Amino acid sequence: MDLATAALRSLLPKLAELIHGEYKLQKGVKKDVQFLEREMTSIDAALRKVAMVPHDKLDDNSKIWANQVRELSYEMEDVVESFLVGVQGFEPAANPDGFKGFVKKVANLFTKGKARHQIANAIKSIKDQVQEVADRRDRYKIDDLQASLAATTMVDPRLMAQFKDHKELVGIEGPRDELIKRLVDEDDCESKQQLKILSIFGFGGVGKTTLARAVYDKIQAQFVCKAFFSVGQNPNLKNVLIGILLRLDKDTCSNPTMLDDVLLIEKLRGLLGNKRYLIIIDDIWDMSSWDIIKCAFIDSKCESRVIITTRIFEVAKEASDIYKQEPLSPGRSKELFCMRLSIGKSKSPYHESVKISEKILQKCGGIPLAIITIASLLASKPVTDWPGVYDSIGFGNEDNKEVDTTRKILLYSYYDLPYYPRLCLLHLGIYPEDFEIRKDNLIWKWVAEGYVHEEPGKGLFEVGERYFNLLIDRSMIQAVEKPYYSIIYACHVHDLVLDMIHFLSEDEGFVTASNSNRTSLCITARRLAINSEAIEQNGYVANSSMQQVRSYNATMCQFSMLPLLSNFKALRVLALEECTFMGSEQFSMKPEDSPYHLKHLGRLIHIRYLGISDQLESLEVPEEIGDLRFLQVPEEIGDLRFLQVLDLGRSGIKKLPQSVGRLTQLKCLRFPGSSMEVLDCTNLTSLEELKLHTVSTDFLKGLGKLKEMRVFEVLFEEHDNMLFKDLMGNLANLQKLQVIMVDCWSRDCKQWSGYAGSVALGHLRHLTVHGLLPGLPVWINTSCLPNLCHLNMKLKAMEPQDMEILGRFSELITLRIRCKDGAVFPDTMEEGAFPKLRYLELENSNQPRFVRGAMSSLECFEFIGLVGTNGLDFHSLMNLPRLEKVDAEIEGKTGMDTDVQQARASLKHAVEIHPNHPTLNIRGRQMDD
Repeated sequence: MDLATAALRSLLPKLAELIHGEYKLQKGVKKDVQFLEREMTSIDAALRKVAMVPHDKLDDNSKIWANQVRELSYEMEDVVESFLVGVQGFEPAANPDGFKGFVKKVANLFTKGKARHQIANAIKSIKDQVQEVADRRDRYKIDDLQASLAATTMVDPRLMAQFKDHKELVGIEGPRDELIKRLVDEDDCESKQQLKILSIFGFGGVGKTTLARAVYDKIQAQFVCKAFFSVGQNPNLKNVLIGILLRLDKDTCSNPTMLDDVLLIEKLRGLLGNKRYLIIIDDIWDMSSWDIIKCAFIDSKCESRVIITTRIFEVAKEASDIYKQEPLSPGRSKELFCMRLSIGKSKSPYHESVKISEKILQKCGGIPLAIITIASLLASKPVTDWPGVYDSIGFGNEDNKEVDTTRKILLYSYYDLPYYPRLCLLHLGIYPEDFEIRKDNLIWKWVAEGYVHEEPGKGLFEVGERYFNLLIDRSMIQAVEKPYYSIIYACHVHDLVLDMIHFLSEDEGFVTASNSNRTSLCITARRLAINSEAIEQNGYVANSSMQQVRSYNATMCQFSMLPLLSNFKALRVLALEECTFMGSEQFSMKPEDSPYHLKHLGRLIHIRYLGISDQLESLEVPEEIGDLRFLQVPEEIGDLRFLQVLDLGRSGIKKLPQSVGRLTQLKCLRFPGSSMEVLDCTNLTSLEELKLHTVSTDFLKGLGKLKEMRVFEVLFEEHDNMLFKDLMGNLANLQKLQVIMVDCWSRDCKQWSGYAGSVALGHLRHLTVHGLLPGLPVWINTSCLPNLCHLNMKLKAMEPQDMEILGRFSELITLRIRCKDGAVFPDTMEEGAFPKLRYLELENSNQPRFVRGAMSSLECFEFIGLVGTNGLDFHSLMNLPRLEKVDAEIEGKTGMDTDVQQARASLKHAVEIHPNHPTLNIRGRQMDD
């Protein structure tokens, strides 16, 4: 139901604007539009009720009605926008949606007789359809659906996990014993006596409840009072408190229902006071519930313990210790799989088809629930049918109790999500399984699709990033993190979650994806996703009519031609991601005749997102190989007034026309080409992300007006010693900047002039400057850049006091310094300096000196340098308690082979005696031992 609700919410503001805007609508037409607004608002209220009902509780009539609302909303929005954007020469507004200002610019459209007649006919036709949908709502009693649902009883499928026979558990002993050790072990007697709360956090179905129960059964005899209680979603907190109370003292507790919440908490505290207790609170979903429940747990210094389980990280981190439940190892997965297959049989059929069994287990990803589910499904099938089950990607529409249970558990997480993040999760159905989804690209797609709800004082990307983090915290997507950087740059979708998404999309019609076993490409698709396919010139996908398609996504496809852009009439998103564009012989023809020519691009007047990435651009291939490098973007791109994202970062396209400067709604521009000197960015005031490669110094003009800029990455094509000074003068007032990355083609090491002005950028997190600066700029300090996390600079020299200044950055995680004349470490350093630093890279540094108490979080140290007259000694590595990796490149001048050998030996010895035994990689020319 979420897609229908989204479509309707996009439409309603436009109907309101038609009514209240300055138009000369015919009297009858205006009344019809007012009727449409009233009815669609009423339908929206009913639809929101339907959206709150779990999918498996909806009857067919409700689903059919919601689908009709969705399609009708799309048709109405297309009609309204087609009339509005059909006028030539309009100028859009500068606000994020650009709708109100734009409507005013085209108000004269409705004064024309022909246009008035056309819109009158269109609205009359739509009015009849809306009346039909409204009548059907009353006939099917849609408004009564939620009330009838409340009367039904839902059985929680997770209940069985509490009472599993220990013989059915696989791999539980290790995690159970580790948890018990954490609960018992403390550094001192006083800490051991205090109440300790531990959380078990993990993906739905990973076995949190089972593990908690195993711990409870193992140690409960050691406690005077003990209870195990499952909370679940939307709990009645009074019932939760009563349930805990009855489990602790059933005999003496009379009429607990007569007590209010406060009295129940007081009674629990009185019962638990001066007693050693063990309480398991299973399946907590929100902070507000936990904040109230934990009030009952008094700390009487009796070594009491509380364990909570949750799939919500926000809840998990409130505990004093977090245990992240990990998937089963391949060996344990196989053991559970075979055990489940052999239930009721004399032996497991695993050995009959080892290869396909291993592939199936890989799909399950070590999730016990997935393994049990798929094994239960296979147990009823001959081994010859197993490849077909694997090829189906998910669990299909199998009528199987275990499959149904698995989906219910995942759907609990889905329906607990807020409305807009739900849409963002469903959108992930456009990607194939096991695909690494880049975070920034994904969020910009969400923005273009309209899934990100605008919030006061926040940009759309910032809100979308919060949705992304929420999906990670809820374990709906799996984070992909850059090692040592504490940066999540991408995500994966577990096959179980992807199966659920496809399951929901089947009835919703959310995405028509070629990677889903439930959907097939059809001419009525609104969102089209094509994955890992060859798109031929004469193929169906390349030439089909796409008039109704709003989103065209191709991932890892091979194109012999681009989609015919003239086929699209309502396109909002065109994304060709990690594709290859074959056919080098095509480039002997005129550009306008090429199958990769972007002709008719100017007709995509609705488009918000245009992204093309060529997979070959990341490889070293001859330029004549088929790609997009010889193409030009047509001048008509400047007519795409709603365009928000232009991502050609890996397309091979080398030129952009000057008309790009007219795209006032553009929020993200990524372009790798060399012809950007004509770009006038003065009017690109909505721009939040800018990545260009390469530009001239003339580009700096107007840069200071881009007040919304968050990410700024450029590569300058020429060296100018005043470049950095002029650049920082323009960037210094862009207060929303979070990332600055500046590089230059020139490698002649000419020094840039420093910038001595004020640079107070409170939001800046990442600063990279690869031009040679005379020294550490005076504005790099904690007062000007309080939130700096990553610093990468090339300096002529670095003094001891510079390292002391950098040590005061409380948020600094990575530091990379390249010095021409060498970096000098101070003899002493403040206690607690560099508290969060995880990665340190020093190039051409003098003797590295690590002081006890500083850099306590450093995990990786990379050193590139020459041996000096005094040699190199690495014994101070012992003062880095978390060190786990050392990379080094140590060389010496002619005649210093012995010194180099001694320096390397010193490094090897320091690593060998370090208690962590970090890995060591010494690069460069090796000397004979």
